[in-house]
Order: sequence, then structure tokens, then C-alpha cells
Amino acid sequence: MENSIWINVLAFLTSYFAMEGVAWATHKYVMHGFLWTLHESHHQPRHGVFERNDFFFLFYATIAMVLMYFGWEQLDFRFWMGLGVTAYGFTYFMLHDVFIHRRGKWLDKLDNSYFRAMRKAHKVHHKKMGKEDGEEFGLLLFNKRHWRVNQD
Repeated sequence: MENSIWINVLAFLTSYFAMEGVAWATHKYVMHGFLWTLHESHHQPRHGVFERNDFFFLFYATIAMVLMYFGWEQLDFRFWMGLGVTAYGFTYFMLHDVFIHRRGKWLDKLDNSYFRAMRKAHKVHHKKMGKEDGEEFGLLLFNKRHWRVNQD
């Protein structure tokens, strides 16, 4: 295989997995910080299909589109980084919005110890309704204490 193919695969995988750290930091320091006014809607009962918190996807979508735009002509690493950000965003939507918050019924039968632990960690995050003293800001990575065998 050509060397650039491996660079593109590495760019995609690195950006995908790095997004967990970016999402964690954004959630902890931006959403539970100076942009709490947007994120607060996510910690309250939802009325309707959308909430103000849904606007955060625009930030990540813009990053992905800019990377893909500048990498499009040669399909270089920037394009694949943008695709990695997009793939993480799709993962986040499916697991956070559809699976955890049940904004759709597509993943209702998804059940194993990892996904039960993910739900438990997110429940712990939502236990605090305010912006202070939160915990469990990630999606794919969370504290191992949630991996107990007999979870509720």
C-alpha cells in the first residue's frame, strides 16, 4: 500500500479517537462553563424535539467541513481528519442522543456490560442539575466503577 494511504488512515483514526478528549474538555469547560446558557437545556426536561444544547453540533460540524474542504482536492490527511470528526459526531449522536436519551428507538435492544456502564455514567452526570460539581463528561470513556456486574 502507498505510504499516503497509511497517513490518511492514521489521520482518520487519530482524529476520531482524539475527539473523545475534545468532547470531554468542551463538555467540562465550555458547556459547563461560559456557554452553560446553551447547555443548561440538556439538564432539564425536554419540550419538543430540539433543545438549545443541540446547537453545539454546529461547532464540530464546522471544524469537520473546513478540514474536508481544504483536503478535498488531493483527498489528503485533512479530508480524512474531517471525516474522523464527522464519524465521531455520528457515533456521539447515535450513542448519546438515540441510545442514552432515547431520541429514537433504533438502539433499544443494544445491551451489554459496556453500554450499561455508559448509561450509568451518563446518569451520574445528569444527577447534578446545575453547572457546578459535575462528573463523567465523556461518552466512550468513563470511570471503571460503572462497570459493576449488577447494574440497575
